[in-house]
Amino acid sequence: MGTNNLVFLEVIEWFDDSGKEILHRIPESGSGEIKYGAQLIVRDSQAGVFFYNGKACDAFGPGRHTLKTGNLPILNKILAVPWGLTSPLRAEVYMVNLKVFTNLKWGTKEPVAFRDSELGVVRLRAHGIFNIQVVQPVLFINSMAGTMGAFTTRQVEEYLRGVIVARLNDYLGENLETILDLPGQFDEMSEALKKRLFQDLARFGLALHDLYITSITPPAEVQSVMDSKGSMNLIEDMGRFMQMKSALAMEAAAAAGGEAAGGLGMGMGMGVGMLMPAMFTGAMAKGGGQGGPGAGSEEGTTNGQVRCQECKSAIPASAVFCPFCGHQQVVLGKCSQCGKNLPPNARFCPRCGTRVESGRPPEKRHCPACGAENLEDASFCCGCGRRLQAGGFRQDEA
Repeated sequence: MGTNNLVFLEVIEWFDDSGKEILHRIPESGSGEIKYGAQLIVRDSQAGVFFYNGKACDAFGPGRHTLKTGNLPILNKILAVPWGLTSPLRAEVYMVNLKVFTNLKWGTKEPVAFRDSELGVVRLRAHGIFNIQVVQPVLFINSMAGTMGAFTTRQVEEYLRGVIVARLNDYLGENLETILDLPGQFDEMSEALKKRLFQDLARFGLALHDLYITSITPPAEVQSVMDSKGSMNLIEDMGRFMQMKSALAMEAAAAAGGEAAGGLGMGMGMGVGMLMPAMFTGAMAKGGGQGGPGAGSEEGTTNGQVRCQECKSAIPASAVFCPFCGHQQVVLGKCSQCGKNLPPNARFCPRCGTRVESGRPPEKRHCPACGAENLEDASFCCGCGRRLQAGGFRQDEA
């Protein structure tokens, strides 16, 4: 697609052989001189976004589409003589992979601080996996990918890893008193994190399909304390437990004495053995029921349909406008305050009046106590676990 292509029209298509490429620009190096009448082939799992003269003109769904530019075969080379036979009418096509990217990993690079009500400040490590999908191709290009020739899942993982850890830290600080209560809560925590991360991904045109927490691990010494406390909880009657331990010790001593003193040791062993059934009778009489976990349900999705962000009606995935409320579905930008889809070149949100931001990731700010870096709207510091406020941390936690 260069200066040697004088007559023939282009057929533009793209295949992802790696399975990890979210976006690919054609041409990958710089922009091109896509000619009038070029054919764009888009597969079912793709979307094509056509940029002409630096602006996104349209988003194309599956099928074959004819592109219209000012570059006419042969004639455009004559008109491009002042620019060194290079047409100033630049165009490129961004091919976006709309499949669900699975098994993306997140985790803590450094342990995050959690203020435990029983154990004090504990540093935790957490890991898990998540699945994402591009649902607004134009918004994804304008806000995250930019002018990159290719964009892979690795770049998404690098950004979302920090966001997920920050939201997890906020959730633990707001809803968990002690990490001794962690076992059995991973499913509830995963669902709560998905809701918290919805807006973080929506501002980039992404949707979070699933998020799983595979582990939250404290330091080894804290795990030892947790194991000891769990063992103590299994013992309902400490007095009976001590009697049993004493009886076992007496039995062992009697056995050892029997080897040394013959019949005397054997008599002691028989006496202790006769007492053992009575000691165990009370302990064995007590029983406890076991409760089984409830069956979970997973919310399904309808093939070929999405939800309108304005009226929540089910509409075709290829619709440009909602047929029920007229809401624009090809998103060029979102309001950071209320999430309203913004029209092109908007300076203020038409719903809440907030000044339109540039779409960049949220700014970071440092904790005034320990200097650790946190998201702008984080509630708890990842470095020291203190509750953050707009101007610092709460005085009662200083």
